[in-house]
Amino acid sequence: MSNNPSKKPIRPRPGPQGGPGKKPPLPSYKRGPFSWLIVLAVIVTLMMMMRQIQSVDKIRWEEFVNHVENGHIESVSIGETEITGKFNTQYLGGLEKKGKKSFVVYYKSAHRDWLGELLKKMKNDNVRIDSEPPRTWILHLFNILLPLLVFGAFIYFIFVRNLRSGAGGMLMSFGRSKHRLQSKDKAKVTFEDVAGVEEAKEEVAEIIEFLKNPKKFQRLGGRIPRGVLLVGPPGCGKTLLAKAIAGQADVPFFSISGSDFVEMFVGVGASRVRDLFKQAKENSPCIIFLDEVDAIGRKRGAGYVGGGHDEREQTLNAILVEMDGFDTNDQVIVIAATNRGDILDHALTRPGRFDRQIFIPLPDLKGRVDILKVHAKKVKMGVDSNLERLARGTPMFSGADLAAIINEAALAATMANKDQVEMDDLEEARDKVRWGRAKKSRVIDEKEKEITAYHEAGHTLVQSLLKDADPLHKVSIIPRGPMGGATFALPEKDRTMFTKKYCIALLQVCFGGRIAEEMFCDDISSGAQSDIQQATNIAKQMILTWGMSEQLGPISYEPPANMKEMMYVMPGEKDYSEKTAETIDEEIKKLTDEAYKLAKELIETNKDKLERIAKALLKYETLDADDVDLIIKGGELDKPTVGDLLAAEQAKNDETSPEQKDQGKKSNS
Repeated sequence: MSNNPSKKPIRPRPGPQGGPGKKPPLPSYKRGPFSWLIVLAVIVTLMMMMRQIQSVDKIRWEEFVNHVENGHIESVSIGETEITGKFNTQYLGGLEKKGKKSFVVYYKSAHRDWLGELLKKMKNDNVRIDSEPPRTWILHLFNILLPLLVFGAFIYFIFVRNLRSGAGGMLMSFGRSKHRLQSKDKAKVTFEDVAGVEEAKEEVAEIIEFLKNPKKFQRLGGRIPRGVLLVGPPGCGKTLLAKAIAGQADVPFFSISGSDFVEMFVGVGASRVRDLFKQAKENSPCIIFLDEVDAIGRKRGAGYVGGGHDEREQTLNAILVEMDGFDTNDQVIVIAATNRGDILDHALTRPGRFDRQIFIPLPDLKGRVDILKVHAKKVKMGVDSNLERLARGTPMFSGADLAAIINEAALAATMANKDQVEMDDLEEARDKVRWGRAKKSRVIDEKEKEITAYHEAGHTLVQSLLKDADPLHKVSIIPRGPMGGATFALPEKDRTMFTKKYCIALLQVCFGGRIAEEMFCDDISSGAQSDIQQATNIAKQMILTWGMSEQLGPISYEPPANMKEMMYVMPGEKDYSEKTAETIDEEIKKLTDEAYKLAKELIETNKDKLERIAKALLKYETLDADDVDLIIKGGELDKPTVGDLLAAEQAKNDETSPEQKDQGKKSNS
């Protein structure tokens, strides 16, 4: 910095509002009183012209002669080529429907010989004859001005108004961006509203600092990332994080979906991109948020968008050009979100455009607890509400799923006329969000109910006795969604890797239901369909992907995900030999057979325990982990059955207070 006192410091020139660097307000296009008077005068003039036209009846020369001979004329005005006049009241009163009072007839030179005799006849009938030409110029003027007015209005709305709006297109506002602008004066979302993504919040902290203090980064010549790509599964908080960045930095937030750029008109998407970036630069510093960017950002070329002149490709090219056009001083950050980061075009994700990719994973146990606490602030929670226990029972749940659980629990507590949300409401809401609503009123055949009870008892017994499996949470034979019953586990921790012992334990739990049906019901049913499918998928993952086969060794036989997307691997095509394929099938069969054998031995050893669990399910329909543990240890349950609960509820509804009885007596009297 120079210390020369002769040089005055350069200060920013104040804007129209007096503040330094403030932009002038957008021009207002509201109509003033004078404009409304002009519009009213035009409307009145048009109405008068239309009224005059509608009141004049154009007749032929022969009709005019008949009217003269019958004495229907009251007055006429003779012009050079036309005669205008009025009918008398005698003629008009004789009509069933009121006709037009005035008329006009056009005559030719051949009719002039007849005109003299007609004038004599009208003079004898005391018809007032005016030799001055009528004022038919209004009709001619209207016939000329009406097309001009229509054409002028068309030109104004299509060209003048479109150019004033800055759309740059020929069809009204098709080229205008459909973004939604959230100004910094509105209700803001901050990092306090975002939980479970602490690493992502730390990674975007420097973007917030740049938007607040850009000169801090320009001091050493550094350049802030122009674009940030948020990648993660649905519902994990990508949009919420982008809003929190804007709220934390206190800047405007332009949000638009990728599908909003695509239109049936060619070139509209690129025009909307240009309009969006133009408005963003005028309102910098700001954030542009492109949600679901994979709708327009897919890889270009054969097999993706189908041609070089595709509308999506033009839109993508416009985005690439606009992001390249950013100067180092442009305080505009582009944030995009997608669930499919692997299919985006490489030109979009290269440094200089979307420099940084931030992966937003599903929340872990601590993250789920924090998310539940954020949403639980909005509802009245009961004393027995244990959010940590609920978080343990919701592995692989997204932030949106957890928010839905709190909301569903609040609705259920409201319908039950409770003052607070209890733990039972939270667990029921969790099951409803994951598997659907319980079908308690569904009538089930007794034989089918018995098969379901033994099936779920098989899962429950194996889940409880295996040390490598997740701890049991509860088991129920109440139909829920597509399932006739369900056994719920309660993982002690989030698993980032799967061991071979844990996978074999999962296979045994899957086969426990089928084995119990075969052993106790002397038959098998289709209820094990999802169990068999899940066991097959686990076995394939162990052999093909995780290399857990002794014969095949640590080799991956599954094609990479990017190869699938690029369609290099066609359906049915394999990159290994037929002999290897036979070995893979043998290893998968061997793995499942071994797990089936181990589960069957475990059930045969504890056959009496499984039968007691099944009978308890038939009696109570739902058992928690403590109930199952008591049954396995040989104890007896002492709690009300489903029938007892229904009877108590019915008795509670039938009971009436003395005040209600007195009111009933008064109403009867």
